[in-house]
Amino acid sequence: MTIASPRAKKSLGQHFLRHESICLRIAALLQPRETDHILEIGPGPGALTRALEAGPHASLLLLEKDRHWAVERQRLGGANTRAILMDALRFDWRRLDAAHPCKIIGNLPYNVASPLIWDICSQATGLVRAAFMVQKEVGQRLAARPDSGQYGTLSVWVQSYTRPRMEFIVGPGAFSPPPRVDSAVLSFEPLPLADRPRYPRALGRLLHIVFQQRRKQLGSIFRKGGMGFMLEALEAIGLSPQLRPENLTPAHFGSLATFFARSLDNSH
Repeated sequence: MTIASPRAKKSLGQHFLRHESICLRIAALLQPRETDHILEIGPGPGALTRALEAGPHASLLLLEKDRHWAVERQRLGGANTRAILMDALRFDWRRLDAAHPCKIIGNLPYNVASPLIWDICSQATGLVRAAFMVQKEVGQRLAARPDSGQYGTLSVWVQSYTRPRMEFIVGPGAFSPPPRVDSAVLSFEPLPLADRPRYPRALGRLLHIVFQQRRKQLGSIFRKGGMGFMLEALEAIGLSPQLRPENLTPAHFGSLATFFARSLDNSH
């Protein structure tokens, strides 16, 4: 079934889903249960919202930046639905902790998908499961494995906190207005808290440093960057300085971040 959608705002990067079957398929990725608290980002006209409301859930919280749609979603929402006028980039994802478990879903605007997923995966310790639609290129980066061209800072960071899985591709015709590129739908299964980075600030800094020079060998990056101590770190965990950033796994970077954190502590 195709759902008629009103005019989208280009300034907000809005591309509204029009196919009910796709919305139901995305909602199912959350593996919803009666006890679930679900948060949807950017519901807009509510195609995905209605799919979520039709499934099992305890509550549904909607974050909508567009005032018109926030009002409409609150007016038309079910008994367990609450809409909030808010930019998801400003939401404090740390509020979703172990005491407040939540599943998160959304058809994310292309221009904010990466920073949103970056923050959600690393800050929402109560995340139970997530499903997001993003630009296909971003989806490929999120799910990329080592030794591939798409593997980079975003890949390692998100995979240090979750297991992203590319589920299916959606063509431009499923949206109004149609974007110029394909979209990808991914599911995210959080890693146990004990397996997540011990030094997230150090990990983030390290990733940005090495992937800005991804074509160079790690030994060269560290020597020219005045980080000779990181050569010792490579040796300590059995990695060759001739490797390039894209050759390392998230676990490797987590180990290197432990050494790198010491330099950050000593810089104060």
